[in-house]
Amino acid sequence: MGRSWRIEYEGALYHVLSRGNEQRNIFWDSADRWSFLDAVGEMSERFSVEICAYVLMDNHYHLLLKTRRANLSKAMQWFGSTYTRRFNNRHQRSGHLFQGRFKSFIIENDAYLMRLSCYIHRNPVRAGLVKRLADYLWSSYLHYAYDKPAPEWLSTKLILSQFPGKDRHKRYRRKVQQYAKEQERLWEDFRHGLFLGSGKFAKRLRQRYLPESPDREITGQRELAAGSDPEEIAEKAADLLDCDLQEFRQLARLSGPKKEKRDLIIYLVWRTGLLTNEKIGAIFGLSYSSVSHRVQAVKDKMARDTKFKKRWDGLYSQIKV
Repeated sequence: MGRSWRIEYEGALYHVLSRGNEQRNIFWDSADRWSFLDAVGEMSERFSVEICAYVLMDNHYHLLLKTRRANLSKAMQWFGSTYTRRFNNRHQRSGHLFQGRFKSFIIENDAYLMRLSCYIHRNPVRAGLVKRLADYLWSSYLHYAYDKPAPEWLSTKLILSQFPGKDRHKRYRRKVQQYAKEQERLWEDFRHGLFLGSGKFAKRLRQRYLPESPDREITGQRELAAGSDPEEIAEKAADLLDCDLQEFRQLARLSGPKKEKRDLIIYLVWRTGLLTNEKIGAIFGLSYSSVSHRVQAVKDKMARDTKFKKRWDGLYSQIKV
C-alpha cells in the first residue's frame, strides 16, 4: 500500500481523521476523552496549531485545524504517540492504538471550513449516539452553537466569521440543524482524495507542490500525476451515457439500462486505479463489496456480450483515462 502524501505550508487548513486499530475504541471512558483533549491543547501550544473544531467518537476522531507553520506531520506524530502512551499507561496495555497513520486533506478556505464543521458536528446524530446535538458533550458544537466557554486552544473565529452581525451562535446552530440537506453537495468538491475546494485551488496546489518526477508509490502524487479526477471522469461518462449520478446515489436498486450504465461508469472509474473500492462506492452510494461485484459483473458481460463490449470500448475511447 502506498504512502500518503502530505502537502504542508504555513496557514494551511486541514481536516484530520484517525481511527482505532482494527476499528476498536480509542476512548474507554470520560477520563480518556479529557486526556485526549489535554493532548490536543498541548499540541496546539507546542506546534503553533490553531484548532478550529473537533468531534470525539468512540473509535475515531475528527479535527479541523490550521497550521501556522508547515508542520502538520510533526504535530500529528507527536500527538498520536503522546495520547497512545498515556492511554496505554492508564489502561496497562501496550501496542498500537490507531490504525496506521492519520488521514488528512487540505481545505481551500474559511467557507469550506465552516461547511465541514457542520458536517463533522453532526456525526453523533448520524451515528445514533444522541438525538439532539445539544446533548453530546464531546465535540466543539456547544461552543459554536450556544457560546459555551471554550478551552483556550479552541479558535472559533474563522468559522464564526462566516456569520457576520448579531446572533452568530444562533445562526450557526440553525445552519448545522439544516445541514442534513446540504452535506452531500459538500463532497462534490472533494478532489483527488487530497483537497476540499474548487478546481482552481486543486490546480494551484498541483502546480506548486507536485514534483517533476512524481513518486508512483505515494498516494496522491500518483493520482495528481495521472491528471484525472475520478469524479470528473464519472460525471463526463454520465453525460455521454445520458444518465444522472445523483439518481444512482439515491436509488438503492437499479435494473435494465440504468443499471448497465451505472456499472459501466463504476468499471471506468475502477479502471483508473485512482480510488479504492470504498471511495468508489461513496460516489455511487454503494458498499465496497458491491463495487467489487459490479466490476466483476461488467468483466463477465464483456466476455460474453459483443455488443456490450463495443459499448464499453466506445465509452473508454471518448474518456481517454
